Amino acid sequence: MENRIGIGYDIHRLVEGRALLLGGVDIPYIKGLFGHSDADVLIHAVCDALLGAIGGNDIGENFPDTDPEYQDISSIELLKKVVAEVKAKGYIISNVDTVLIAEEPNLSAFKKQIQNNLASVMGISDNCVGVKAKTNEGICATGKKEAIASYAVALLTKEI
Repeated sequence: MENRIGIGYDIHRLVEGRALLLGGVDIPYIKGLFGHSDADVLIHAVCDALLGAIGGNDIGENFPDTDPEYQDISSIELLKKVVAEVKAKGYIISNVDTVLIAEEPNLSAFKKQIQNNLASVMGISDNCVGVKAKTNEGICATGKKEAIASYAVALLTKEI
C-alpha cells in the first residue's frame, strides 16, 4: 500500500449579511464568512488536505475567485470535485481529521452533523472523520471574533 498525507488550512473574515456554513451545515449566527464561494473554511481546508495528498494544486488554483463559475458556489460541490479527482488517481480516502477555530458561535452541537456531512460527501464512514472545535482564547483575528479558521489532515491509500 502507498500512503499519502496532506494538510489544509483556511481562514475567512466574519461579516454581516452572509450565512455561516461550516462543513456544509448552516450554523445560526449573527455573521457569516466572506468569500467568493460560500466561504466554508472547513471544507476548503479539507479540499486542500486532499489536494495536497495527491500532489495537486491548492483550492485557489483549482477554483479561482476570478472565475464567475465559482461565485457563491456551495463548497460541498467543490469537495465533490476534489473527491472525484482523488478517486480518479486511484486513491482511497482513509481518514480526515479537522479542527475549527472560532471564538463564537459554540459549535459543539453541530460537530456530529458536520462529521456526517463530510463523511457522506467523501464516501467514507463517519468514524473516519474527526471534527474538533477550539477557541483561540481571545488571541488574533479568530480570538477577537473577526474570523474563523480551520485545519485539516487527510490520509489517502492506494494499492501498488
